[in-house]
Parts: sequence; structure tokens; C-alpha cells
Amino acid sequence: MTNPELQKPQHPAFLAEAERRSAKLQLRAADTITAFAGSMRFVYLHAGVFAVWMLVFEKSPWPTLTLIVSLEAIFLSTFVMIGQNRQASFQQAKADHDFVASELELHTNTELTKLVHQLTTEIHARLVETTEDAPATGSDAVDDRIT
Repeated sequence: MTNPELQKPQHPAFLAEAERRSAKLQLRAADTITAFAGSMRFVYLHAGVFAVWMLVFEKSPWPTLTLIVSLEAIFLSTFVMIGQNRQASFQQAKADHDFVASELELHTNTELTKLVHQLTTEIHARLVETTEDAPATGSDAVDDRIT
């Protein structure tokens, strides 16, 4: 089984959205922060920083640490919402792209179906015409020669 994190997305709507986002510095920064905040490195870093802070810099009840963690939670929740907006934007772009592609495919299939029907009608007409013009064979042909 392949790791989905290693696969690069190939959907045209995703690529267009990624290109649009990479053009803006603040969106690139938000993507970078969101990617880091959603990693285990982020968890390990925080566990280490909190342990050092609680043992070295401040005594219980750690008021400064509480303030820092609260502010960080506010900012991280904002970045999560930015990420959700990004996902919604991508989903809309993908839905729009898929709709256009399916409409084009439907139009193409409809045209092909019409052409197949037209060809079938022409072949049928030629076969009917050929059998009417063909000389009789079999028992009818023998009877005609006898009389």
C-alpha cells in the first residue's frame, strides 16, 4: 500500500488551487504553519518546551505558560479555519471541474450515440434494399424455372 502523503495530487482543480495559493505570501505562510501544526514534530516540540518551561522558567501554576498556550490555541484554531476554507475552496474547484468534464463527456457520448444510430439506420436501409433487389434463391427459384 502506498503512503498518501508521498503521492503528489494530479487533479487539475487541485493543481490550479495550489498555484493560486502559492502566489500569495500569507496563504503560503498559513499552509506552512498548518502543515507543521498537524505533525508529530509539533507535538514533540511542545511536550519538550512545556517540560522545560515548567521545570526551569516558572513555578506552579505557570501563569505565563498558560497565557502563551491560550494565545497559541487561538492562533492555531484560526489556522485550522483557514485550512478548512482552503479545503472548501478546493472541493468547489474540483466539483466545478468535474461538472464541466462530465458535461463534455455527456455531449460527446450523445453525439456518438446519434452517429451510431445514423449508421445503423443507413446499414439497415441498405440491407433491406439489397434483399429486395436480389434474385430469388432456394425453392422459389426452382419453381420459376419449371413453369
